[in-house]
Amino acid sequence: MNEPIENHGLIGDLETAALVAMDGCVDFMCFPHFDSPTIFADLLDPGKGGFFRISPENEGFRRRQRYYPNTNILLTRFLSPEGVAELSDLMPVQHLGHRHALVRRVKAVRGDIRFRMTCAPRFDYGRAGHSIERAGNCLVFRSRGSDRVALRLRSSVPVKVRGADAEASFVLRAGQYASFVLEDARAGGCASRAEQSDYVSEAFKETMNFWLEWIGRSRYRGRWREMVDRSALTLKLMTSLPLGSMVAAPTFGLPECIGQNRNWDYRYTWIRDASFTLEALMSLGYRDEAVSFMDWMEERVKGGGPRRGRRLQVMYGLNGRRELPEETLPMRGYEDSRPVRIGNAASRQLQLDIYGELLDAVYRFDRENEPLAFDFWKHLEGAVDWVSENWSRPDEGIWEVRGGAKPFLNSRVACWVALDRGLRLASRHSFPAPIEKWRRARDRIYREVYDKFWNPRMKAFTQYRGAKAVDASSLRMPIVGFIGAKDPRWLSTMKEIENALVEDSLVYRYLPSKAAPDGFKGREGTFSVCSFWYVECLARSGDLMQARFIFEKALGYANHLGLYAEQLGPSGEHLGNFPQALPHIALINAAVMLDARLSEGDREGGS
Repeated sequence: MNEPIENHGLIGDLETAALVAMDGCVDFMCFPHFDSPTIFADLLDPGKGGFFRISPENEGFRRRQRYYPNTNILLTRFLSPEGVAELSDLMPVQHLGHRHALVRRVKAVRGDIRFRMTCAPRFDYGRAGHSIERAGNCLVFRSRGSDRVALRLRSSVPVKVRGADAEASFVLRAGQYASFVLEDARAGGCASRAEQSDYVSEAFKETMNFWLEWIGRSRYRGRWREMVDRSALTLKLMTSLPLGSMVAAPTFGLPECIGQNRNWDYRYTWIRDASFTLEALMSLGYRDEAVSFMDWMEERVKGGGPRRGRRLQVMYGLNGRRELPEETLPMRGYEDSRPVRIGNAASRQLQLDIYGELLDAVYRFDRENEPLAFDFWKHLEGAVDWVSENWSRPDEGIWEVRGGAKPFLNSRVACWVALDRGLRLASRHSFPAPIEKWRRARDRIYREVYDKFWNPRMKAFTQYRGAKAVDASSLRMPIVGFIGAKDPRWLSTMKEIENALVEDSLVYRYLPSKAAPDGFKGREGTFSVCSFWYVECLARSGDLMQARFIFEKALGYANHLGLYAEQLGPSGEHLGNFPQALPHIALINAAVMLDARLSEGDREGGS
């Protein structure tokens, strides 16, 4: 039986990441990149997916887990009357001169403790066999699959080969420690620093200093600094340092509904999620990440923008690849939730909102970092022009439904944003653009939203044209400036959202119905990002005390490390891919907004 989704921490090296459970087991890791096949996936297929466990042999140890403050180095503690042990897990960042490596160090703090280590990789999502051989003091696992992955295990204690796995049983007395390094053993690449006797301690110091320096650049000093910093560190773990792109989550296949088919692969760069991430990191002062992503995005717009007759995709591979074919793996699935998919067919959907999110991020980048280059503008102009001609098309929307395209409200609003920001950019820099054409389209969208998406009986803007239900994505309307946060129509819409979708501080994104099926089985949980959008809307409307109350309650649903999965189940269990970027993005934005409004109130009250 595997640990629940929420009983994990995340570590990474800015090219891939791993989940470490509270029992000392690495039960999910792709290698060598975020979107590579797994080497450990026991979380999705217990006993067959592969794992790397270090833990006390005896039962009865209580377990605690935390990050070393302001870093992405994970500490797991095992506590009992007989003794206390600590397991440190980290992945050194490659640009510091390291190969891809997972570094694990276990220490006896009190008492004599016997540990067991098992390293049991399974290659190519568990589909490929492998050999294991001794090479000096190391063991090398070599995949027989097409992925040609090779891993070298270095250990400070004797290790035995059992079948295709490596095992060790050893005793540590108080103050003693044992270390294990699992590193890339493929031909080529830099020489391995792990051969040096002080490698583990040096890797620990360098990795800690890297993260301390990075988080020290954040300009947020507000009331919720610990949670904001943790969210920022988590988002950074989901970015690719060499490429500048970022994944929506480092996992695939974790279910949104236990035992059902809502299981997706999130190891790709969504235009929407990445644009949101960019804005959140910019609000904290992270310019380098903004520049890197803009460089990556410029290549996507140049290479496949509407000016060349191809619209932007919803998502891309980290390296910009377009083809993300969806296939099913022969895996049992987390708590028997099948199918387990890799790839994502939603990459071929039409989701019009991505243009608004992208242009909003570009507009903010231009305003806060550096002026937009004209060559980039020429390609963006094509994208905005495409929106001006295609905004009225039905699409699958922000939630990527598979129940058929519809004229969604959020898509219309986002197209308005794309046109509005395009007009502002053109005006700011006197860029050539079909201004009147864009202005007519923008104004037409605005009028249509008020005329055709407003339900006078409900006194609310509805999910799509002609619908009789609301959608939590409407919470974006005042955030992007489409409507004032105190506008009577918006306040009555938010009241309807509260009545239909809000449970305490938790928010459903929508409620499927026969009239609006989403194409999936089972009812999903509440959507974590929506809770923080709700907080931001409350703050913008001036209800600061309620916003703070809801925000504090929503923070309480994070796991023990401050991490959020995509959704929360009825018992507060985390569901969906983990951790997901969107809740952490919205948490940062809500914290920045609410903190600023509260501080304004403090100043006014004291004047």
